[in-house]
Order: sequence, then C-alpha cells, then structure tokens
Amino acid sequence: MTKETNVSCRSGHYVCDACHNGTANDLIERYCSNADSVSPLSLAITLMKNPSVKMHGSEHHFLVSAVLLAAFYNGTNAEKGVVGEKIREARKRAEEVKGEFSGFQGACGAAIGTGIFMSLVTGATPLSDRERKFSNMVTAESLRVIAGNGGARCCKRESFWAIITAVKFVKMEFKVVLSLKLPAPCAFTALNRECLKERCRFYRFDAMSINSCSKGILHAG
Repeated sequence: MTKETNVSCRSGHYVCDACHNGTANDLIERYCSNADSVSPLSLAITLMKNPSVKMHGSEHHFLVSAVLLAAFYNGTNAEKGVVGEKIREARKRAEEVKGEFSGFQGACGAAIGTGIFMSLVTGATPLSDRERKFSNMVTAESLRVIAGNGGARCCKRESFWAIITAVKFVKMEFKVVLSLKLPAPCAFTALNRECLKERCRFYRFDAMSINSCSKGILHAG
C-alpha cells in the first residue's frame, strides 16, 4: 500500500496519523501488538526512532516489556489476540513505574520492565512460588547488569541492557531463542548530553561485547 504524508521520523520513515497524534505508549502498544519480529532489540530501536518516544522518559519502562512480550510470543507462535492482551496489561503495570526511579528509588524502570514481562509470561502473582521467583530474578539480574555498566541516565542504554539480559534469561530457562542482532552505530548518542561515548558498549555496538554481557547470570532453578 502507498500513502502520502507530511510527517516522517528522523530516518525518513512514514508516520501514520494514529502514531503521530497518539502518545508514546499508544504507539508502543499498537506497534508491538501487530509486530511479527522475534528481535526485541530491533523492535525497540524502531520505536525509539519515532518522534513520540523521547530520549529519556518513562515510556521506556513499557517499551522494554512490550518488545519482549511481542518477540517472545512471536517466537512461540502465540495468537495475536494473546499478544495484544498481554501487552495491554503490561502497559497498565508499567505506567505505575514513574520516571527517575533509578536515581530516587534505586530501581531502573527498564529493569522493572523485564520483571513485568516475566510475570506476564509465567502468570506470576504475589502468591506464586516459582513464577514469582522468575520475575524477581530477571529484574535483579537486569539491575545488576545496568548498574555494572555505570553512567548517568540513558534510557536507551538501560533498555538495551535490560532486553539483552531478559533474552539470555529466557533462553536459559525456557529454551526460547530470540534474536540479539544490533545495528551500528548507536543512533542516539547525539541526543544524549550524558552519553558515555566510548565508555558505552553500545556506542559502536561491538558484537563481541554484547555477546559477553551478563556473564554469570543467575539460574532460577
């Protein structure tokens, strides 16, 4: 289908009226509910390039859980209705996680997004045993990896680390393999005044450093 538009993203891609007029979370929900990809990082980067997704913002908390849910359910051939339902619930939960949690509450919202993802995949509740354990462990591991790589806020960097950690956790615990392919170089460095530049492993998306991240990841058992 061919369409005409007066609106495009920074990369020149077509932006429909629904996405242009909606909030970032509207865009994330709509896009991930209909995506076919098994690469949560590719989904995340596409969304991050949309003008409605700010350089820094609490929408990343939902974005992390949404791209992981979309990729996971695409990788396990779930029905689209199931994906949409899970993503809607993820949005409700993620919107309770306010901005600046990492600095003021000591828990990065991107990492919490991985816990939201895991709780929805496993059906965890406060009364669950093993399911609740999975959710807490993937959040804890995401926080460990994010903290270990340091630096002032960068919602893009933190989201990438959280997604990578969750993908590795899912492979280890559920034997579901999701793509970790990353493009190069980072498209967001010029937008972040606190960018770590060469200190950030995503600055040039070094494939070796990405594959070696999260070493020592905990096994939930």
